[in-house]
Amino acid sequence: MKTPTVSPELRAALKSLKLGYLIDLLPDRLVLAEKQTMPFEELLLVLLTDEIERRASSAAARRADIAGLDSDMMFERWDKSAKVHFDKRVFAELTSLRFIEAHRHVVVLGPVGVGKTFLASALGQLACRHGYNVLFRRADDLLRRLRQSRMDNSREAMMTELCAIDVLIVDDFALEPMTREESRDVYELFVERTGRASTIVTSNRDTAEWIQMFDEVLLAQSAVDRFTNAAYDLVIEGESYRSRLKPKVTADDPPPPAPVTKMPGPPKRRRRR
Repeated sequence: MKTPTVSPELRAALKSLKLGYLIDLLPDRLVLAEKQTMPFEELLLVLLTDEIERRASSAAARRADIAGLDSDMMFERWDKSAKVHFDKRVFAELTSLRFIEAHRHVVVLGPVGVGKTFLASALGQLACRHGYNVLFRRADDLLRRLRQSRMDNSREAMMTELCAIDVLIVDDFALEPMTREESRDVYELFVERTGRASTIVTSNRDTAEWIQMFDEVLLAQSAVDRFTNAAYDLVIEGESYRSRLKPKVTADDPPPPAPVTKMPGPPKRRRRR
């Protein structure tokens, strides 16, 4: 069967309606429709569904890019053979994303390298696919940005923006003690976001140890108590997952050696006559 061609007029019409993606897809769909004697209405639905899925995928990718998420860290790329362990019931609840609708938090705990950042980022990717606004920040980077915002008088605007994000992911929290200003920033974020939005925090330290990282004990107790009592705990144990992300040579033959660039020699001295 000869593959149908798309006429110039139809191409122009599709592009005008911002449906140019269908130009390459349409011939195959027409062949399929003819083989299955598909009614026109069904064919139209298939084409429109293709476009809806493409736009949704593109929008999710844009949200993930704006969020600062690693495109390699998504559930489809998680190595299921990894020797790490966590509560599958908690994991199933989190992947349902009901915690976002309920404005609950998530605490991902475990030793170095077990995949805390990967799973937190994968939850962020999943949230992006479902239309949520997400922001990923390392804790030290987030605190540095807040510190800078004080210098240019933009802290209030930045804090308002941080409190409005549907899902804020704070990676590697409580690695080191915080200053008085940093402690107050974290207190405000924890308090303002609790009950209003969801925050995912990864940490090598148990939540009981977070209090020691604050500058003020009472401030710490209030912030941590509010946060942890509104959070799901996903505790990960096992071998390091990070080694599985290490680049590997997949080609059977070694790559050719890089070309040797000849360095220019010293300029020749002109012979005196």
